[in-house]
Amino acid sequence: MTQSTKTSLLAAAEAVRDEAARRAAETESARRVAPELLDMLVEAGFARHLVPTRWGGRGGSYLELLRAVATVGEGCASAAWIGAVLAILGRMAAHLPAAAQDALWRHGPDTRIVASVAPAGRVEAVPGGWRLSGEWTFASGASDAEWILLGGLAPREPSPEYRFFLVPRKDYRVVDTWFNLGLRGTDSNAVVLSDVFVPTEHSYPNADLASGRAPAFADACHRVPFKAVNGLTFIGPALGAAQGAVTAWSAWIAGKREVTGGRTRDSEIVQLALARASAGIDAARLLAERAAAVADRGELSEKEVVRGPRDFAMVADLLVAAADEIFRASGARGQADGNVVQRAWRDVHSAASHFALRFGPNAQAYAAYVFGQGGHP
Repeated sequence: MTQSTKTSLLAAAEAVRDEAARRAAETESARRVAPELLDMLVEAGFARHLVPTRWGGRGGSYLELLRAVATVGEGCASAAWIGAVLAILGRMAAHLPAAAQDALWRHGPDTRIVASVAPAGRVEAVPGGWRLSGEWTFASGASDAEWILLGGLAPREPSPEYRFFLVPRKDYRVVDTWFNLGLRGTDSNAVVLSDVFVPTEHSYPNADLASGRAPAFADACHRVPFKAVNGLTFIGPALGAAQGAVTAWSAWIAGKREVTGGRTRDSEIVQLALARASAGIDAARLLAERAAAVADRGELSEKEVVRGPRDFAMVADLLVAAADEIFRASGARGQADGNVVQRAWRDVHSAASHFALRFGPNAQAYAAYVFGQGGHP
């Protein structure tokens, strides 16, 4: 793997977007990103973006990452999803003990790391660490990863502890389970482990990630409470997909004629659809970028920590509404295999259904904070 160039992540993302768009049908059919496209994502700087500067990473900006992921998403949401996963795993792995970080990045910051974060499988405490067995689902990009970070419940009194365990590619098997409506090219298959030993220094508690408690050499991006940034991973690809759909649809409508000979662009129906969809995407982008900029500033208040997930969920709702507007205004042509609009519609809906983007729980957490502070939203 060649080292990424000195161009910014956002500038490099534009070239990735164009190649991802060219390969979009291939990515969906294969249900994974092609090796050449994966190489482009890594060389663009996604994998190293949030890796600690101690290991040659950028310790980078969440705002730049959001914009770069959305840019790739305009061409292909599945490719953008993999880029976002590679990036956020640099953040998650930065909470591992130094020995594990050395194993990951001693040869450079472009190591491909993925995850299945929900606690699963069986974790057995043994001398020197743990043994893991079982199945972990929705491990996006697992086939082409070098390492995977798995969530599990480790035995502890008086109750189990939610921890993450770092496992090399040779120690897990990928099971072909990903046959979904949207984000088809994300290789979000299950992985299976059989009595795999994980040393103590290759694990850390979820509490460290959640609070932003990181080693002394960590960068500012690693000290942000995770729920204030986690949603960026999922809304970035959806933001790009929705924008890509509106762009493609608008270009098509601009030159389209009705059977009567009249210009389709003069129809009030399509004008309203364009205005609603584009305004919704603009509003979503503003909310998402505010959350990312707040995270980059550091030292978040309690209000900002609970507001972020609320905003991510609202962004998801706005993008679903925008995709619906364009999809309905596209007629049968927009539903054809290979049409950008129907692919974006599927991808946006799939991304928005992620557990982290459920509006109800996030709204309740925000409301509990506001009302607990005397009603100052």
